[in-house]
Amino acid sequence: MRSVVIAPDSDQVGSGFSFPEGLRWRNGSMWFSDMHTGDVYSLDPDRGELIKQLVVEDQPSGMGWLPDGSMLLSLMLSRRILRVWPDGSTSIHADLSAVTDHPVNELVVDELGRGFLGTFGYDIYAGEPLRQASVFRVDPDGSFTEAANAFDFPNGSVILPGTTTLVIAHSFRPELTAFDIAPDGALENRRVWAVLPEGTTADGLAVDSQRRIWVSSILTHEFLQVEEGGAVLTRVTTPGRLAVDCVVDGRSDEVLYISTSNSIQPAETKGHLGTIQRVRLS
Repeated sequence: MRSVVIAPDSDQVGSGFSFPEGLRWRNGSMWFSDMHTGDVYSLDPDRGELIKQLVVEDQPSGMGWLPDGSMLLSLMLSRRILRVWPDGSTSIHADLSAVTDHPVNELVVDELGRGFLGTFGYDIYAGEPLRQASVFRVDPDGSFTEAANAFDFPNGSVILPGTTTLVIAHSFRPELTAFDIAPDGALENRRVWAVLPEGTTADGLAVDSQRRIWVSSILTHEFLQVEEGGAVLTRVTTPGRLAVDCVVDGRSDEVLYISTSNSIQPAETKGHLGTIQRVRLS
């Protein structure tokens, strides 16, 4: 197993964020949400070019793209999905406020434009006890249905390259759960894809071209690269900083981008200590 320890100032490609979340790689750039400020950015990590693409009066989180190039963005507090059209205009794609009283969260979109959206299920910020939550499928026309339930806080999600396998993390269960996405979008063949080390608190997920998954274990301050079954191949540690999210450079499996923050509580992230760093694994 490879082990890497990342210092706070090591190869920063972006800093001054509150809680950088929802990292995605698209067309040579990284996209992400600064969840506690409402800002959505793209970042060219080679040129250091940071562009504020959008500001929302909400907590933005996961994102994905439809076949026409428009972006879907999870709006956590209003429990909606925003559609950002290629010309920059916006509209509400789906409104889930009638089916959940608590924030929506991570979102992954498949190649047919179907989104899979996780929900909190309870008020984590207020310290309420955990209640299991659901994942909803949002179809290209904005209609939605419950796709799966019984998650201990569903969070990061990925679709394995070249497959129709959806993998979803539980933040408070050391497990990655997989499904087959049926032709009609239903989630079938639920199974454990990987058992994670005890104590893992999975937040964001990323996947490389070899279908190995990176797990951002937020409260244990580490990013774990695991293969199916759960064997840990690489551990990247960020001492004293929350391991929020990550994404693999689309040009090389040996380059990982990680985001960190000082707290999950919005009021405690106003110091803008969040960073994005590049980790070269070879």
